Amino acid sequence: MALSIRKQEKEEKRSVGKNIGIDLGTANILVYVEGEGIITNEPSVIAFDYETNEVIASGSMAANMIGKGHHGIKIISPLNQGVISDIEATKKLIEISLHKIENINIDIKESTLLLCCPSEVTQLERDSFMALGNKLGVKEVFIEQEVKAGAIGSGLDIFSSNGSMLIDIGGGSTDIGVLSLGDIVVSESNRIAGNYFDNEIMNYLQYKHGLLIGKKTAERIKMEIGSLRKEIKDPRETWASGRDVVTGLPKKITITESEIRDVLVKPFESISTMVLKVLQNTPPELSSDIIVNGIYISGGGALIDGIDEFLHERIGMDFHISKRPLTAVVDGTKLLLKNRGSYFVKPTD
Repeated sequence: MALSIRKQEKEEKRSVGKNIGIDLGTANILVYVEGEGIITNEPSVIAFDYETNEVIASGSMAANMIGKGHHGIKIISPLNQGVISDIEATKKLIEISLHKIENINIDIKESTLLLCCPSEVTQLERDSFMALGNKLGVKEVFIEQEVKAGAIGSGLDIFSSNGSMLIDIGGGSTDIGVLSLGDIVVSESNRIAGNYFDNEIMNYLQYKHGLLIGKKTAERIKMEIGSLRKEIKDPRETWASGRDVVTGLPKKITITESEIRDVLVKPFESISTMVLKVLQNTPPELSSDIIVNGIYISGGGALIDGIDEFLHERIGMDFHISKRPLTAVVDGTKLLLKNRGSYFVKPTD
């Protein structure tokens, strides 16, 4: 009798639907589940077999294959510079993430899914994601822009009449938005973001030091000694290894923080110009709110040392780093899903 009761309770637990939020970022895909928190935070990478087109690996396992694969493996980062470059691979990545949710006893068919996408996602791609959700049997599917969810996840009250402003520096794009009364009033986006910084570091090491490095090495250098500070009191150093341009042999060198600062200044000058453009197009009443509240920064780019001081010096306003810049978007899905009846309008067929 007791065994029968426990079996019934287990079946009832499996039948419960949950609110699910997905941050479909260029660099990482994060999944939030109501009552469970963030259960997935992995690179947006997927690997296929060339001949069969079957999935070999996804997330961290696939990311570890980058630069180390052979002709029989196709490794794809389906989101590139804030744009979906391979819609089928992207859909497969989402499908794999949703199947992982089923492993923690959640009924997808009774759940609500909020998918946060880069701002430059087309209507056709949005429709494709809606169709994928319907195919998987998700009860309700909503699509939202990352900058909106990111502002909420940064602690901004975008639903009041006061103006809020967020700079989301992700892997593929930098999105800037001024928000009020629950929606985006003014926005701007460009592709100068994390991947762009990595490419600039790669180019610098090639032409300055004659060293060819991969993207993973460039990203590590950026994370370890990336800085925008004008005065560096305790200079940091790191190493870089790769292939010598002249000899073709393995080579290892030391890189300084001041070198990487010189590389990063130019792209961040472009970002500051974009911020000024958004501010110039912001209605006066909202501008006065932003002066009081300051501008918030989220995304991986927010972790570059001295970014708030750098932007303050060029724009003359206060800048604040989000408390959890890497998870701000998926954190924002929690509130959006909780109050979806008030904030979402379900798409019509």
